[in-house]
Amino acid sequence: MMERDDEQMRSLLKQAMPPMADEEPQRDLWPAMRARMTARPALPHWFDWALACSVLGFALAFPAAIPILLYCM
Repeated sequence: MMERDDEQMRSLLKQAMPPMADEEPQRDLWPAMRARMTARPALPHWFDWALACSVLGFALAFPAAIPILLYCM
């Protein structure tokens, strides 16, 4: 019974995912990825400063939370 179920599952998977005809990509993807990564930063620089200031402000307002902030880093 289990072998029949396995064969049925295997045939269903083969039907759902036919074999790929072309295993190689049509072109090299690395130059496009490098251009996209260097085009612009993921977040603006002001966001880094705003985040740092907010963490510092939180630490000044709640000094007991400093160990928690250090643990999260």
